Amino acid sequence: MSRLHHIDFITTKLSALATEITLCGKLNFLDRHLHAETFYAYFFNELFGWQLKNMNTIKPNAEAIDLIDFKNKIIAQVSATTTKQKVELSLTKDLSSYSDYTFKFISISNDASVLRRKSFINPHNLAFDPQKDIHDLASTLRCINGLSIDDLSRIATLIKKELVTAIDPVRLESNLAAIINILAKEDLNRVASAVETIPFNIDHKIDHNQLDVARDIIEDYSAHHSRVARIYADYDREGNNKSLSVLTAIKRDYVVHRAQLSDDDLFFRIIECVIARVQEGANFTPIPAEELELCVNILVVDAFIRCKIFKNPVGYAHAAS
Repeated sequence: MSRLHHIDFITTKLSALATEITLCGKLNFLDRHLHAETFYAYFFNELFGWQLKNMNTIKPNAEAIDLIDFKNKIIAQVSATTTKQKVELSLTKDLSSYSDYTFKFISISNDASVLRRKSFINPHNLAFDPQKDIHDLASTLRCINGLSIDDLSRIATLIKKELVTAIDPVRLESNLAAIINILAKEDLNRVASAVETIPFNIDHKIDHNQLDVARDIIEDYSAHHSRVARIYADYDREGNNKSLSVLTAIKRDYVVHRAQLSDDDLFFRIIECVIARVQEGANFTPIPAEELELCVNILVVDAFIRCKIFKNPVGYAHAAS
């Protein structure tokens, strides 16, 4: 896997986490924030060689401190609020026991570039340089860009373990069936075309369409092709012909946007369109955003495998599905 591929994967996952924290409802915010604290402890340990630990495991509800590294003498505040007041609120707590520590402020959802140009009240004289001790997504990704491929691979592995949703097969199949039901109720201009065939080598089609960032998604979720085929087959035996409806809906999004977009941009636009259509469906029962995205990814990858979207290598032979 190339450096660029690793960087794109890390960027995508960190951006998704920031967006999720920003958009999540009040009921889910605390859980998401607590998970982010633990994740960023592991993440910055890998990135900078620190030894951060979640302060809650040492001293529950410690004021102004979320993470601590005793060896390197670092304390860190992890926050979704990115204001001067928030930073100073942390610095003015009773941190006298940590006067020889460096204070880090980690913004997990917002840009913090404005904060780096400000000065802060620091009554305990902790080591704190806003230019280098305030971290956000943009500054973190700048650090990522300078890493070796081995370091990138290590961090990408951590992110896959921490941020890639585990799949419950029963729940996944239920969600897929529900989403297929929604898409199949659309008023479509029906196209009398059978489900097409599968390339012998999916990698050739990925390369041909220059899908660098989408490669991981296609490779990971192609394993679910047989699951989707089984759901389609069950519905189609009942005379519902849902496979044609769903695949036609996905192909329509591809056709509409391919004049303006290509490569990864086109692939992810298709996913965005399908997610939006599902959410707008009158019979859509909300499910967690990550589950919806997972199911739509699987359906779009399945359409890719069936040659409904994106070009096949010129002159390339096909095998039956």
